[in-house]
Amino acid sequence: MTVLIITHSEDNECIDRVAAAIARLGGRAFRFDTDAFPAGARLSLSSGAGAGRSTLTTRDGALDLGDVTAVWYRRVAYGARLPSSMDPQLRSASVHEAKQTAEGMLAAFRVPQVDPLPAVRFASNKQVQLDIAREVGLDTPRTLTTNDADAARAFAATCPGGVIAKMLSSFAVYRDGEEQVVFTNALEAKDLADMRGLSLCPMTFQENIPKARELRVTVVGERVFTASVDSQAAPGAEVDWRRQGIELIDAWRKDTLPPDVETGVLRLMDQLGLNYGAIDILRTPDGRHVFLEVNPSGEFFWLERTPGLPISEALAEVLLGKAPRRGSWSAFLHTPATQPR
Repeated sequence: MTVLIITHSEDNECIDRVAAAIARLGGRAFRFDTDAFPAGARLSLSSGAGAGRSTLTTRDGALDLGDVTAVWYRRVAYGARLPSSMDPQLRSASVHEAKQTAEGMLAAFRVPQVDPLPAVRFASNKQVQLDIAREVGLDTPRTLTTNDADAARAFAATCPGGVIAKMLSSFAVYRDGEEQVVFTNALEAKDLADMRGLSLCPMTFQENIPKARELRVTVVGERVFTASVDSQAAPGAEVDWRRQGIELIDAWRKDTLPPDVETGVLRLMDQLGLNYGAIDILRTPDGRHVFLEVNPSGEFFWLERTPGLPISEALAEVLLGKAPRRGSWSAFLHTPATQPR
């Protein structure tokens, strides 16, 4: 059995962890660093009688795509290694064609994928996540996404505990070559008074939820792995634990969800069509569990170090068909074709 891993060369240790787990279980992992395509990898997709086999060739060797039995869709960075000297318009066209070609390969596969690209894109919409989370019975914060300053101020007035602001997409800005991540921030009265920049870029506003613990819930197939951290004990991490992520990396502990919350989480995954997701949940001082968001390709590597959750092993088992898969794969498993040729 061969698992094709879709990633890029700067991805973290989780790739090697999952690949090693696949090997331990008797499978083969083949890594496709998408930043090496098209400049450093060759992809040939054949269609029609006599057109030949579909193949992927990287620095690690050649893969007959007909041998692929599952796909792990992790990260992409198409065209990142193209020469900087390329004409910007030609570079843009090359990146676009590389993306279209690779996504054509993914769409042509009729094998299990964690997770199919259409499901990943659908599930990445934060408004959809919150709507479905409420439908399946999960507690969610009051939320407003807008570029209307008056609407934002009116919303904030309904939140007696204060309001936080965050972006729907994860991104960073670069100053003098240094990456500066855009974190979640608590808004003060002066911030609400001066919101001139909001008309240029919408933001998401949520009621500020008191925290006893912050939970990271990683779902793999039918399994739910829960860890938590006391972000309030680390100065600077009170609003967004990622600000002190390095300092807190060894402070995560194994945890559990109440049965009704775990049921809601699995129902959410079914509705989103996902077999994998990294979910952020807040536990309040009075014991509520408030869903914030799910990342269909979210990180988990630090949770394998501390507190030692076996997430890589679980992913390998699902990819190799040695553990239950969620129903979202049925459309792929019942399609007559098996893989690109």
